[in-house]
Amino acid sequence: MTEDPTARDASAAILGAELPEGARFVGPIPGLAPRWREGDHPTDADLATCVACGLCLPHCPTYRLTGEESASPRGRIAAMRLVAEGRADPDATFARFMDLCLACRACEDVCPSHVPYGRMIEAARVQIEPLRPAPERWLRRLGLGVLARPRLLSLAVRLQPLARQFLPARTRRLLPRRSRERRLPPVLEPRGEPRGTVALLTGCVQDRWYRSANLAAARVLARGGWRVLVPRDQACCGALHAHHGHLDAARALAERTITTFRGADAVLVTSAACAAHLSEVGHLLGTPEAHAFAERVEDVVRFLARNGLEPPPAGLGPVRVAVHDACHALRVSKIREEPRALLALVPDLELVEIPSGDVCCGAAGLYTVLQPETSDALMRAKAEAVAATGATLVASANPGCTLQISAGLRALGSDAEVLHPVEILDRAYGR
Repeated sequence: MTEDPTARDASAAILGAELPEGARFVGPIPGLAPRWREGDHPTDADLATCVACGLCLPHCPTYRLTGEESASPRGRIAAMRLVAEGRADPDATFARFMDLCLACRACEDVCPSHVPYGRMIEAARVQIEPLRPAPERWLRRLGLGVLARPRLLSLAVRLQPLARQFLPARTRRLLPRRSRERRLPPVLEPRGEPRGTVALLTGCVQDRWYRSANLAAARVLARGGWRVLVPRDQACCGALHAHHGHLDAARALAERTITTFRGADAVLVTSAACAAHLSEVGHLLGTPEAHAFAERVEDVVRFLARNGLEPPPAGLGPVRVAVHDACHALRVSKIREEPRALLALVPDLELVEIPSGDVCCGAAGLYTVLQPETSDALMRAKAEAVAATGATLVASANPGCTLQISAGLRALGSDAEVLHPVEILDRAYGR
């Protein structure tokens, strides 16, 4: 009788089925449960996207500074996996790994697996907030709470000259002078033929310390034929809260922002980080309205470049401008050519690139305060790169970057001025 080729001896070993003692296939260990605390945490689906190839390592600023695996995206994801698989706790060591991250998302730009690292690090930071000493938690909550309340923020800014003398020397060097420009009116009518209506999100940090950027954006938009609405009841968008482990507060502020701008055809933002954050509120809130709102949000630089402007009739004289690319503009919003295209409209203006311009300046929201050593190293490198260009103006579309680069240039003795691209355009138009 011919032997059936499909028959199998149950006792026969299957090639490759047995592993050496102590070895196992990648995946959860039977009998262990995730050790995440209650609340947001990186999802198993997101963790599974990373194949640990390491292509992100040379692009990570903290890995480049330290050379440590734990200071890289791959190392941080490995730490998250250990907690998800029940092999480690989200403890002080875990917190140290997550806190050192800039959340610049340079890793996402080069990742072939499209790992959503940004939302993973934000969720991981929710897990470590309870580990902080009570005074530190209170100070963080106070600072973020003030940003979220416009009246309290305005009061804090008015008291800034009195409080400045009591601040640490490094903080005094970083802190910009408060804006003294008038508030934007609720409505700016267009000049010439109307092209449509847009709403302008003025922000918290941007409006209290860099209001000139909002005023310039409104004037340039009006000059370009756009009717500009500036809702009075707007507040912080929640970007800083999301970046620093307060996702519930970020959700509440996102919902408030959506309500404030309900009905607006386009919501324009002058802060690159805020524009990037609001473009992702669909995932943050998970509602159809949030997804629809995210589609209406646009960085003002991209909007102006996309819709076109008449070139200024005269320039600012021969001037060299170095263009800084904010991390979230470059990595999340994918904005690079737009500011260069706008500034190229100005006669006699020479645009120059900053060496290693795609490396984070070290501002990263509150990072400049919370991780001063790493932040200062990145600030110094960025300021030296800017100074090497010989530029007298620096175009920066994010308030945190503007603060950081300005402080770095002052430390070098440079008198180069850091302005939003729309401020440079506004000056060229002669206001």
